[in-house]
Amino acid sequence: MNKLVTASEMKHFDSYTINTIGIPSLVLMERASLAVRDFILNSNYDLTNVVVVAGYGNNGGDGLCVARLLKIAGVHVSVVPVGNSDHESVEHATQSKICQYYQIDLNAKLAALEHATLVVDAIFGIGIDRTVLGAQATAIDKINQSNTPVIAVDMPSGINTDTGELMGTAVKATATVTFAFNKIGLTIVAGPTYAGNVTIADDMGTYDIA
Repeated sequence: MNKLVTASEMKHFDSYTINTIGIPSLVLMERASLAVRDFILNSNYDLTNVVVVAGYGNNGGDGLCVARLLKIAGVHVSVVPVGNSDHESVEHATQSKICQYYQIDLNAKLAALEHATLVVDAIFGIGIDRTVLGAQATAIDKINQSNTPVIAVDMPSGINTDTGELMGTAVKATATVTFAFNKIGLTIVAGPTYAGNVTIADDMGTYDIA
């Protein structure tokens, strides 16, 4: 399916799936993260040292879930947390607890990027509508300076989902795995340059697209 959607449309589809169909948000998160894991494992990347850079929202929760799935697959993985933990989503907190059980390092520093062989960008998802500043901007710039292949989760952090505009700074990804439908912002303005090769994981669930 080649449907292009905005951030608000995608949120509507997710809300419908969760609240009307009854598929829990954590199930959708697991499906999305499995798609990212499969993309990584089936690609020709060096998985010696994978670093996930994760925010505290649901995109960061996806990143933590990806980290856990990679760890189970035998990959050495660590997580660099970015942002304000006071804004942690419920789903992120759940994924964090699970990662602790699997003894994943959830408090790596940005310096870990210097030794990464692959970076997973899970700082911002589809909802960003402001200029990226502070710790998030610093993290994005460090990712871009690492000269390491980067897989973006759903959207390259810093690219506006609706307009494709650069929100101050953005992760320049090698590839982006986006969920359910392609996003308008991945196809216009700066989107294509920063997204790299886009893969649409279109089996996330059942969506009301009428």
